Amino acid sequence: MPPKGYLERLREICDRHGILLVFDEVICGFGRCGAPFAAQAFGVTPDVITVAKAITNGNAPMSAVIVKDEIYDTIVERAPGEGIEFFHGYTWSAHPIACAAASAALAIYRNDRLFERAKSLSPYFLDQVAALRSLPVVTDTRGYGLLAAVDLKPGPAPGERGFSVLRRCFETGAVVRVTMDTIILAPPFVCEQGDIDTIIGLLRDALKAESR
Repeated sequence: MPPKGYLERLREICDRHGILLVFDEVICGFGRCGAPFAAQAFGVTPDVITVAKAITNGNAPMSAVIVKDEIYDTIVERAPGEGIEFFHGYTWSAHPIACAAASAALAIYRNDRLFERAKSLSPYFLDQVAALRSLPVVTDTRGYGLLAAVDLKPGPAPGERGFSVLRRCFETGAVVRVTMDTIILAPPFVCEQGDIDTIIGLLRDALKAESR
């Protein structure tokens, strides 16, 4: 989590020195933080936002770059003789299937008010994650919206304990992500409180087993 005022200070420094501020919202964009983008959740507007994954709900590979008008104009609409256009196209750009998946996903987000749903589920989810701190193998938890991390005491080798917990969770029906000895949780927006209880319960069992 960025410390309070950190992103505002970054924006201020970038403005002062003419530096572009880029937010990577591949994971935290499209409602994960309870707002369309984390930039809106934190109230700081970058110059560039990179997105992927949730733009199609993961049903087709797609990514995108969102930029301010002045950046777009510099890249695309330079007058003849002012230089060569910045090369920014790729073989699969605007692939029809990916674009159709994105349009469908965005419509569902809007019509089913899933961003608002994620925001309403967040307090309960984060409380349940924070309760895991009582386990001996857990050193810290943190999170925002429907995104959280659980830090574990290192095992015999870096990442060994994290992978062990991931495997235990998978075997009992919970899919989590792991980065070294940190468990990452990002439940779907359609889940209910009971689903969160199930996820955290299975993770708790795996963590208890790891403590033995």
